[in-house]
Amino acid sequence: MKFKLGLIWRIIIAIGLAVGIGLLLPQIHEGFAHGFTRLAATFNMLFGGFLNFVVPFIIIAFIAPGIAKLGSGSGKLLGLATGLAYASTLAAGILAYVAATTLLPNIIGGIGSASVEDGGKSPAETLFQLDMIPVMDVMAALLLAFIFGIGMASIKSKTMLSFFEELHTLIEKVISFVIIPLLPFHIFGIFLNMTYSGQVAKVLSVFSLVFIMVIVLHFVMLVLQYTVAGTLSKKNPFMLMKTMAPAYMTAIGTQSSAATIPVTLRQAKKTGTSDRVTDFTIPLFATIHLSGSTITLVSCSIGVMLMNDMPISFSSYLPFILMLGVTMIAAPGVPGGAVMAAVGLLSTMLGFDESMVALMIALYMAQDSFGTATNVTGDGALAMIVDRFTPKVKGVETK
Repeated sequence: MKFKLGLIWRIIIAIGLAVGIGLLLPQIHEGFAHGFTRLAATFNMLFGGFLNFVVPFIIIAFIAPGIAKLGSGSGKLLGLATGLAYASTLAAGILAYVAATTLLPNIIGGIGSASVEDGGKSPAETLFQLDMIPVMDVMAALLLAFIFGIGMASIKSKTMLSFFEELHTLIEKVISFVIIPLLPFHIFGIFLNMTYSGQVAKVLSVFSLVFIMVIVLHFVMLVLQYTVAGTLSKKNPFMLMKTMAPAYMTAIGTQSSAATIPVTLRQAKKTGTSDRVTDFTIPLFATIHLSGSTITLVSCSIGVMLMNDMPISFSSYLPFILMLGVTMIAAPGVPGGAVMAAVGLLSTMLGFDESMVALMIALYMAQDSFGTATNVTGDGALAMIVDRFTPKVKGVETK
């Protein structure tokens, strides 16, 4: 049986090797350490440039067919489910913003300037510079995605939908076979450079703090979702969460909402939700309801911003939360799909540079499975709420 090392473990190994090599090499040979760090920085420049080039295609390939497929649902049920999913995702983002801006500033200092002023080295420069200019910016890609998506839904175009579905498959292959395999090397280079410049200790402490906070917020969000669902259905919310536990555990293993759909469907029906509503909403929520992923992205991005002394205000950050709920529609069924779809927003709306994006990816990937598990577990609560406000159809079984 062939052993396959999971992405999370590859990232953990990459960070461990980067810290170890970054600490040992200068003790052995300073010149070689500087040259090796420059080589890693050059790879990061190339990878980051390629990622920025692919981002507009990711946005168009994921959002356009996702919107088009939403138009094929059944009227009011589709509208209710979509609105509820977006409201839940938005609430998760606001919850994470409040928690992160309340808790993190007391602990995180300005890592960017402080480490250099305290005697650390400047980050290593690249061996050369190569610009990979995207064919369009993120906003243009978003507008095109909306135009194509809404247009395909309105004219019911099967030909265009088939094209965009194939484009989605192609870009998903690029992520699965190029970006994801090279990602640990990119994170290795980022952490090697941070170790070389004396920043890594503070970064790792932030990693652990944000990770714990995110897991707690996931649980809080699930309690809120099931409290609402349990109140409407007059059932114990914690017993409902226990019923959905198999879906949570399955998602931790698969790291994919889509791959967990069969288990989520089975467990959601056990909560008492009608078959009609469950069969329609659970597959839909698997692509449009990402409360757990939103909590992670918001918490991690605020952590990175605080580390770099960037100003944060609710009025300037809210548009980012609003756009996250749309940009992550139909995120690919690969580990880290949500953060890949959000890379463009991080750069354009929050002003993240390549190293900050890499930190975000590393932070996100470290708990991606828990975010996915929160997404799918919350789907069961939302299905119950939709069922409560959906008129029963005569002759259709309800539980």
